[in-house]
Amino acid sequence: MIKLFGIGLSLTGIAHFVAPDLFKDVTRIAFPHNTDQAIQQNGAIETAVGAAIACPKTRKLGFLGLLAYGGWLGFNASQAS
Repeated sequence: MIKLFGIGLSLTGIAHFVAPDLFKDVTRIAFPHNTDQAIQQNGAIETAVGAAIACPKTRKLGFLGLLAYGGWLGFNASQAS
């Protein structure tokens, strides 16, 4: 189940590059001034973190990355308001 979560997160990250317009509204909340760049950064981070979570050898590091990523997003959203 955890492996599927990691794969799903990676696929969501890849979707940022395939269909970036799907992410504009939600990304603009935390990154109102550089939304397009943030979509690409978020896609790269989600792809990497998801891959790390999917692999048992890097899973702990992946979850630490997910925690840091969530904090970074939350911080940016709070600063943008």
